[in-house]
Amino acid sequence: MQHLAPPEHAAFYTAQRFTLNVTRADMVRAGHSPSVRLFEAAACGVPIISDAWEGLDTFFTPGVEILVSHDARETLRYLRELPEAERQAVGQRARARVLAEHTAAHRARTLEQYAREAASG
Repeated sequence: MQHLAPPEHAAFYTAQRFTLNVTRADMVRAGHSPSVRLFEAAACGVPIISDAWEGLDTFFTPGVEILVSHDARETLRYLRELPEAERQAVGQRARARVLAEHTAAHRARTLEQYAREAASG
């Protein structure tokens, strides 16, 4: 698959039943280092199946807003057995979390807060 330009991401994600997230080794080592794909897919209401990594639960609640898989068998179970209503609910809960806590505006406010704290000593 070719690289998709950012304006094409939403159409790509919404065409999927699930988004699979496999975190790069360097990001796993860093911890608390999510891929932007998690937030993009979640903002589109697409349920995400992700590997486990330190800090994931600070961005999404495993089993509620994101599905965590530890092996191929678990991934296949999600793909084959998760009821459609629950699949959609996971995606919608992830979307609500992103819109409530993880937008660009949220990141800008956090950066401004850090800058104020640093300036005040």
